[in-house]
Amino acid sequence: MKRIAVLTSGGDAPGMNAAIRAVVRSGVYQGIDIYGVYRGFTGLIQGDLKRLSLGSVGDIIHRGGTVLYSARCPEFLTEEGRKQAVNQLQKNQIDGLVVIGGDGSFRGAEKLTALGFPTVGVPGTIDNDILGTDFTIGFDTAINTVIESIDKIRDTATSHERTYVVEVMGRDSGDIALWAGLAGGAETILIPESPYDGQDLIHRLQRGYERGKKHSIILIAEGVGSAQEISSFIKKETGWETRVTVLGHVQRGGSPSAFDRVLASRMGAKAVELLINGGKDQMVVIRQGEVMGVDFAEAFTGTHQPNMSLYHLARILSI
Repeated sequence: MKRIAVLTSGGDAPGMNAAIRAVVRSGVYQGIDIYGVYRGFTGLIQGDLKRLSLGSVGDIIHRGGTVLYSARCPEFLTEEGRKQAVNQLQKNQIDGLVVIGGDGSFRGAEKLTALGFPTVGVPGTIDNDILGTDFTIGFDTAINTVIESIDKIRDTATSHERTYVVEVMGRDSGDIALWAGLAGGAETILIPESPYDGQDLIHRLQRGYERGKKHSIILIAEGVGSAQEISSFIKKETGWETRVTVLGHVQRGGSPSAFDRVLASRMGAKAVELLINGGKDQMVVIRQGEVMGVDFAEAFTGTHQPNMSLYHLARILSI
């Protein structure tokens, strides 16, 4: 293997740049030319590739987002679009491809391997919803961003004796809400994987009020419903004034945490190692602290489920 390309796709995640850096530097260390593909699969189809040197990835390990940019690519969803992508890789004499992204990106990468092109995936998404790996790049930074926000909101909630409903990302996965809610001491956590009982929510709020509690933080994943809907329901049932905060895309940005920088570095280097050793149709995962390669198929054999023991623990500790 003489030339490897790397691209980022889907939603950006803190730590993607650290993974790019690891791919480039570990590849160069092994005597391989590394090419960056700009704007994901769109850039791949258009042939927007550029050779990356050691210096081109200097001073990016601490930066959020992705220096290779990301874009949606409806054309790649077609067989013709994917064939164009492979033609561009072959035209540029690329021998293997590293795709850094989430579930949709991995499905695209798997399609390339079906066309006979060696591809390895690196899980980069704040949702932590890739089946088969304990953690994805960006998740740790995102939950720390949420925790920082919760801490600040609690100061105001305490001062004004109010209930705050905080909405975080997680359309299909509640990991951000679960981990940040447990770490931030949220009184109630609502996630898509566990249908909530509205009356139970009200009961928990009233029980806290009866023991003298004057404020509460309710953390919900966006897949459960809107924070405004929950807020309106609480007011209807109790008459209490609530405030709503939707954190939105602030969760994707910011300098990656030390954990995400180390994880991304390990995974990026492992992706290069897998390609060198003949790997294809694989993704890099971390399990019980060990980074390894497994078949892409493992990511698509079911649906990611959060650690429900953490969910039950959060309910116990917020009594």
